[in-house]
Amino acid sequence: MQVNAGTICHDDGTVTFQYKNDQAKEVLVDVQFAGRVPMVRDEQTGLWTVTLGPAAPDMYPYCFVVDGVSIMDPQCDLYFPNEGFKNSLLEIPSREGSLAHDIRPVPHGSVMYIHYFSTSLGATNQAVVYLPPGYQRNRDKKYPVFYLISGTTDTEEVYYKVGRANYILDNLLAEGAAEEMIIVMPYGNPYKLLPTKPGMGGMPQMQFGRDVFSLDLINDLMPYVEQHFRTINDRDHRAIGGFSRGGNQGLSNGLHHLDKFSYLCSYSSFTSTDIPGVYDNAADTNSKLHLFWLGVGTDDFLFGNARDYMEFLDKKGIRSVKEFTTDKFGHTWMNAKYFLDKTLRLLFKPDVAEEAMKNGKPAPAATGQEQQFTAGVMARLFPKPIVSPEYKDNSIAFRFKAADAKQVSLVTELLSEPLPMQKDDDGVWSVELTDQIMQPFTYYFLVDGMQTADPNDMYLAPSKGFKPSIADHPASPYHFAGMGAIQHGMVSYNLDLNEAWYVPGTDMRESMPKLIQLVPGKDDTMESWFKIGGADAVADKLIADKKIKPCILTTSSLDFMKQAGDNAPQIQTLRADDYKTWAERRQALESLLLKQK
Repeated sequence: MQVNAGTICHDDGTVTFQYKNDQAKEVLVDVQFAGRVPMVRDEQTGLWTVTLGPAAPDMYPYCFVVDGVSIMDPQCDLYFPNEGFKNSLLEIPSREGSLAHDIRPVPHGSVMYIHYFSTSLGATNQAVVYLPPGYQRNRDKKYPVFYLISGTTDTEEVYYKVGRANYILDNLLAEGAAEEMIIVMPYGNPYKLLPTKPGMGGMPQMQFGRDVFSLDLINDLMPYVEQHFRTINDRDHRAIGGFSRGGNQGLSNGLHHLDKFSYLCSYSSFTSTDIPGVYDNAADTNSKLHLFWLGVGTDDFLFGNARDYMEFLDKKGIRSVKEFTTDKFGHTWMNAKYFLDKTLRLLFKPDVAEEAMKNGKPAPAATGQEQQFTAGVMARLFPKPIVSPEYKDNSIAFRFKAADAKQVSLVTELLSEPLPMQKDDDGVWSVELTDQIMQPFTYYFLVDGMQTADPNDMYLAPSKGFKPSIADHPASPYHFAGMGAIQHGMVSYNLDLNEAWYVPGTDMRESMPKLIQLVPGKDDTMESWFKIGGADAVADKLIADKKIKPCILTTSSLDFMKQAGDNAPQIQTLRADDYKTWAERRQALESLLLKQK
């Protein structure tokens, strides 16, 4: 009898978690609505199982803790992008009606991945951009822009893949409940994109205000967005906000630049009470803000700080809208999605926003029992990271902490056998790789026979089933960090058709560009050629070096072009499954592109 693991959502709101591992001695499931709960192994099926709940319909991060090691669910396709922890996502559907983030049969906008050279960072930075459904049809229309920032340790993908910002706005637009807008989702910790120097132990979190993120936002990202997209470039048509650290960054930059932003949103956060010319000039500040919106859960560990900030605004006479939740498990993305849905209904609607501001209530009185964010809380939530992979001039070091493991090995697609790792006195296993390090490759750790992605590597392969980590040396000629101030193309993901398109950042009007079809492998997704193979980076570099003419890359089946007959452009195809490794795939793409001259 074949037994498959997998997570099952029942009609009563309970969830059965299942995990297959014959070697494990202890397995727990760690899910946001229940915490860590032991699982029991069925001797007949070999499955570790537990049924929890009922839980409210929503999306919840979860993982399995196997003999002390946290791993993602290898049977789950949805995952939580993050600099550190690696979680899968559980989606409990609503049995009555629909949820704000549901993927409904409505017109969907497009999601663009952009790269741009940041003079503030001194390297290439990145962001995700949402364009509303009508953007491509209405070529003369310009749109307001909402800069939406994720939290600490989150990547620029989190408000898309976990916060579902695109689907929430798609649904609101279909209902006529929101204005069409562009949403720009920056990466809140751009220092992380720079190569970490040996011995530094990772980059520290940045300060707010005149930090690199803020300088990049104002001096690099905003000019890029306004040059490459059809935007309305005045303060009445710009909003900024975010969740957790992103809320702090949004408020700080918005209040420092009231000449540029008139809609400010903070989800589970607060900011400095020392911003010259803002708090002590309430009449002027109020006149410049269409919306000042603050939301937090009363069970959030930042509730005390957020409440204190709200009270500070009240005492200064600065108007704001305040919203509180009690049922979304505190500092969570359930709250982030809820708050986003609330504010998208108000953005770029001056009359509606003004009505909300008029009805804003004062902050609740302090009880003395509110949770406060302290240095101790910071140290507990964000311990000093283990640097892995650490890129050196002629090698890559990998590290993994598993004090109780008996054997840990590094497995990569470059090596025919696992490479044993050595454990130090702190329980950290390590190994250094010196061969073929300038090529991209996937890897994982084999921990007492169990596949485990690197929890300290923010680059996770978007593969089907088990998702390994990605190594790509910054010294590689096709690594974004070292390309300098060149033009970059954009990669768009068509969520309806499940296909990706790369369009170069240079002018293509002189001649019909070449079209390259990149066929994903059997275990790949539409993202794999770009997220792992770096197909867009290869094209960007070769175009910038004038070695090839601008071209278009796509994972589309291109069935629609069959109708064009003899008028269809020439298409060349590269199939991932014809090559064993991503290094070979990248080399094959480079060779194919160089033949296009």
